[in-house]
Amino acid sequence: MVKHADIWQAIDTLAARRGLSASGLAKRARLDPTTFNKSKRMTRDGRPRWPSTESIAKILEATGATLGEFTNYASGGKASGGLQNIPLIGMAQAGAKGYFDDAGYPVGGAWEDVNFPEIGDPHAYALEISGDSMEPVYRDGDIVIVCPQANVRRGDRVVVKTKAGEVMAKMLKRQTAHKLELKSLNPEHPDLVFSDEEVDWVARILWASQ
Repeated sequence: MVKHADIWQAIDTLAARRGLSASGLAKRARLDPTTFNKSKRMTRDGRPRWPSTESIAKILEATGATLGEFTNYASGGKASGGLQNIPLIGMAQAGAKGYFDDAGYPVGGAWEDVNFPEIGDPHAYALEISGDSMEPVYRDGDIVIVCPQANVRRGDRVVVKTKAGEVMAKMLKRQTAHKLELKSLNPEHPDLVFSDEEVDWVARILWASQ
């Protein structure tokens, strides 16, 4: 499992390999220059603060680095750069019974497999987006990589499955013990609020192949 320190190590290594400081890397990716400052890697109460998937995607795009390269940096350069087979599940399949267990992990085997750089989550899967409710961030046919074991925090893009069988990709606005608040990616669709009893599971989107 990828650790908090591993991700920050990968960011620092990527910056150094491109001849940049952490601040310079943030600037090149058109992020706030303080985004990757060491002072921002922990909260004031001592909890680890994770960089967002969006900020990681931006630095990869800005530097031309691949996800495999970034993953290798996260492992201290010890990763083999190999691939893992992960299930590719359609949105309609994701909403049907029998494709996920109670923890939101894919089960069974009635799906295709796709190759993806090793990310340390044996339960990771690819989800094919359908419809236009998630535009302009995710379009029909885009593939997102979902990591059920990853920690989820405010501002993350997530996949949510309701007890009614609806599956959606949203941004997490707020989560409490009793309520889940979601921001719609498409401005033409309303934000949503679910009670804890209405939600089956929530999983973090790690990557999008667009």
